[in-house]
Amino acid sequence: MYQLHIANKNYSSWSLRPWLLMRELGIDVEEQLTPFDTGSSWATFRAFSPSGRVPCLIDGGLAVWDSLAIVEYLAERHPGVWPASANARAWARSACAEMHSGFNALRSECPMNCGLRVRVTSPSTPLQHDLARLEELWQQGLETFGGAFLAGDAFTAVDAFFAPVAFRVQGFDLPLGATTGAYVKRLLALPGMQDWYRAALAEPWRDEPHERETLAAGERLADHRHAATP
Repeated sequence: MYQLHIANKNYSSWSLRPWLLMRELGIDVEEQLTPFDTGSSWATFRAFSPSGRVPCLIDGGLAVWDSLAIVEYLAERHPGVWPASANARAWARSACAEMHSGFNALRSECPMNCGLRVRVTSPSTPLQHDLARLEELWQQGLETFGGAFLAGDAFTAVDAFFAPVAFRVQGFDLPLGATTGAYVKRLLALPGMQDWYRAALAEPWRDEPHERETLAAGERLADHRHAATP
């Protein structure tokens, strides 16, 4: 059985991607969660990940690190990771690559923090540009392939790559159109997303750098997490 090393579910958007993909596709995996250390987690994560980062998939004696590499590794072994249509598959890979390397303002100004609700007080111009591009990209996928998900009727890797954005939209109340807003609701309603969210709220850990980064966006409105460990 695969082992998937991840970090805190409340914060780790990169961990969510392969975890959710494997969950929704029914791929058996053993979860190994290691919380972020105060400061750098590099030394701790190096015990299982060559890059000192998460996620990292272990298959026997082989380590596969980076969320995009994990997705491609799984695609060689399991059906349904990418869309069946060549056109949809090309678009989905392009969208995943764009998410993997771009949307930097969205990442930095609205980091994933499942439990907090924050009102963004002064969205930067780069953040507004990222949100406009996100709207355009999602609208294109939903309209072109005509399904409930970005590349058709089935949940695939491209949806897993944008799943952390659904938590960002929820946490920061980011503006979206009707079609893309409905897509976010479908993502949040997935059984895997619901399970991840419940586990995130139940985590006892708080990582101060992540907390400060989230609250830098604006006004804290609510915290739905359980009490932290004293």
